[in-house]
Amino acid sequence: MVEKVITLDNVSLIDFLGVENHNIKEVAAAFPMSKIISRGNEIRIKGTTPEITRISDILDSLMEHYQKYGKITQENVQNYISHSGQPLGSNGGILPALPDDDEVLVYGNRGVVVRARTDNQKRLVEAAEKYDLVFAIGPAGTGKTYTAVAIAVRALKNKEVKKIIITRPAVEAGENLGFLPGDLKEKIDPYLRPIYDALDDMIPAEKLKFYTENRIIEIAPLAYMRGRTLNNAFILLDEAQNTTPMQMKMFLTRMGPSSKAIITGDRSQIDLPNRQKSGLIESVEILKSIKEIAFVELDGRDVVRHRLVREIITAYEKAGQ
Repeated sequence: MVEKVITLDNVSLIDFLGVENHNIKEVAAAFPMSKIISRGNEIRIKGTTPEITRISDILDSLMEHYQKYGKITQENVQNYISHSGQPLGSNGGILPALPDDDEVLVYGNRGVVVRARTDNQKRLVEAAEKYDLVFAIGPAGTGKTYTAVAIAVRALKNKEVKKIIITRPAVEAGENLGFLPGDLKEKIDPYLRPIYDALDDMIPAEKLKFYTENRIIEIAPLAYMRGRTLNNAFILLDEAQNTTPMQMKMFLTRMGPSSKAIITGDRSQIDLPNRQKSGLIESVEILKSIKEIAFVELDGRDVVRHRLVREIITAYEKAGQ
């Protein structure tokens, strides 16, 4: 008999293996002449070479499925087993157990399906596919940050980039950072909470922890970007209306080869000190003639929060604020 060991890296074991290893037991039941043992993050297969090859193909396809959809169900396992040995799909693997949806950006946690929900959000997705630098500007609740994070996560999952870097200026809005409790990370984290919330929806907790610990996903204040060249990365600058002109120029000149960037901001929520010009507003004026840069405007029609948010935004716009 031949033995093969498969190591499961960067996965939630309970999501992939199933409760009490039920998913792997389902595969083992389909190949009674072979022996499949799961211990920790290793799967040991003992059997004949042809059967080991088929089992490995099934496990590889289940891994691809998990990376895309974030979970494995008993039905998924049965579908992949039933397709074992049949003609391969166009991607070179076993035919998928679930239909593809071109509009889906990310299959997230707890059944969350992330897709662009409005026309302007779809324009943002299309712009990010076509251009390396995109500005997404609109009021609160229009999904610009959430959509931008999903676009970046999709690019990482599809191996279009090697890492994601998400940054935003830590501008004080009524509170002085120096008086907040904790170390620097604890002082800064509240400013970055919306980013963490979006990532929590899209990436399993264990996988997100692996990504952040290995700096595959990096979330940091804008000041930490100075002096860096960001290669093979998807870079997001959030709350860009609170950058100074010098900060914006510094950020824009960080892009390295094979990198893409999305800049999001809201002209109506500038928290900079009086008379301080917003780097976002200035950069839009300076760069608007460059054809290789896309500008996507979102408005009240794109609000995906509580229905009252749209009416609140409209009321403030009428009041000229």
